[in-house]
Amino acid sequence: MTRLSQKIMEGIRSEGPINFQTFMETALYHPELGYYMNDSLQIGREGDFYTSPHMHPFFGAMIGRQLIEMWNIMGKPSDFTVVEMGAGLGFLAKDVIDYLKKKPVFKSMSYKIIELNPRAREKQQALLSEHLNVITWHDNLKELGPVKGCFLSNELLDSFPVRLVEINSDIYEIFVSVENNMLAEIRLPCSNETREYLEEFAPSVISGRHDVYRTEVNLRIRDWIKGVASKLTKGFVLTIDYGYPAWDYYRKDRNLGTLLCYLKHKISDDPLVNVGMQDITAHVNFSAFNKWAEQAGFVPVGFCPQGTYLISLGIDDVIAELCGDKPDLFDISKIKNLILPQGMGDTHKVMIHAKGITGSYSMRGFLLRNQLGEL
Repeated sequence: MTRLSQKIMEGIRSEGPINFQTFMETALYHPELGYYMNDSLQIGREGDFYTSPHMHPFFGAMIGRQLIEMWNIMGKPSDFTVVEMGAGLGFLAKDVIDYLKKKPVFKSMSYKIIELNPRAREKQQALLSEHLNVITWHDNLKELGPVKGCFLSNELLDSFPVRLVEINSDIYEIFVSVENNMLAEIRLPCSNETREYLEEFAPSVISGRHDVYRTEVNLRIRDWIKGVASKLTKGFVLTIDYGYPAWDYYRKDRNLGTLLCYLKHKISDDPLVNVGMQDITAHVNFSAFNKWAEQAGFVPVGFCPQGTYLISLGIDDVIAELCGDKPDLFDISKIKNLILPQGMGDTHKVMIHAKGITGSYSMRGFLLRNQLGEL
């Protein structure tokens, strides 16, 4: 039993059961013991999971290529700000800046990282020591002034705390309680807010069901995009994450949901063990995300799998550009994992929203395939 498990149980004994969203938030973001807040967080071979920036520097270069296109669409403004949220250990920021430092956009660019974890911030600053003249760090969105440019996130939304629901003859929310001196699930009546979400995005699984169906509801995404909208005056939101449109997320045969835990590259479906030591994630409902983004004042530009996006955006051009005199950079197996359906090429999706952009334009990354109509 972890120290964080003990703290959570003490709180439950004192105040009563907590809903799963509160449990997940504590497990991941407790100031001292949360998974994302401790000083031992590692990503990649030595950690619990991989992200695209850890597969190959080409991924960051491709994001840089996308930022150039955005800058051009915006009329090459003299102040172009990139805000990265959920920067991990800083590899994506490093690869983006390394690619852009000799491009015309670089003279106009500033890079801001939103980072809650002071120890992660120290690791990022060490990795990015050559670029401290262009990067600033911030604890939260409230510290930012008005932004013109791009809000960038890679595997951020899947880490937001979710509500866990179980649908049988009725809709129940999963709460966390204590039984036999251990954390345990209990079912309690569903809140109106959760029920309304399911009625809108998962009507087929709440109508007339009698077998058990478990899934997740992520309402924190709605709050997040509202916060982004309050800061971005003109520009784009570039979101990369794993997930599905609502019709695919809430298929009747996806009856176990998408909630998973990661510890040393081993996958588990039990979030009540190793609390504070394992990652907990759930896939993104991109239909809900897109609706909330539109309500916040954004215009959807494109949505498609990561592999299709990178190919359409011109990853072959970037490979030729970066590997011309550095053949050792060309690791075909890692590049394949970024683009092929068997790897992150299909599981991860890319979505771009715009705000305050006038005139007609197209974005190269969605020319091969744009699935906005499937949301």
